[in-house]
Amino acid sequence: MAALLKFALGIDWVNERLSKIASWAVFISAMICAGNAFVRYGLDMSSNGWLEIQWYLFAVTVMLGAPYVLKLNEHVRVDLIYGKLKGNGPVYIDLFGFIFFLFPVIGMLFYMCVPYFYQAFVSGEMSQNAGGLIRWPAILTLPVGFGLLLLQGVSEVIKRLAYLGGIYQMDTHYEKPVQ
Repeated sequence: MAALLKFALGIDWVNERLSKIASWAVFISAMICAGNAFVRYGLDMSSNGWLEIQWYLFAVTVMLGAPYVLKLNEHVRVDLIYGKLKGNGPVYIDLFGFIFFLFPVIGMLFYMCVPYFYQAFVSGEMSQNAGGLIRWPAILTLPVGFGLLLLQGVSEVIKRLAYLGGIYQMDTHYEKPVQ
């Protein structure tokens, strides 16, 4: 179990580092958006390429940020039951959710995205917009992001099993989001 736990913590480390790229993608996208607005309305010029870069950066934000959100235990869940459980109950619910929901859904999405990316890459698919960009860099974020999310799910399962075995300490406190 020690080797698995070391593997899980390595996955955590990688996804934490990649989340920094996601954070910077938000900032860069906001700057490009402001620049686009100035150029479009101030100088009466425009570029579809710059608009598409914002979409690409949004893909980076979501697909590289999602595994880190899972690591922080801030992902979407149904609070009706989860928030009322005490002790190891939330850990068992997490394990059930990872095994029966996260892995099948994200595994299928990963499986479907790989050929989609491959075809876009091989064909050199371009945006239909004038001045548009090649699409494969944005499409690449899908299999990469889903793959990282699958790995983070494996990490979370390992950590929860280690927690249940008394080998690993983790904070199981959950605070319902304020609406």
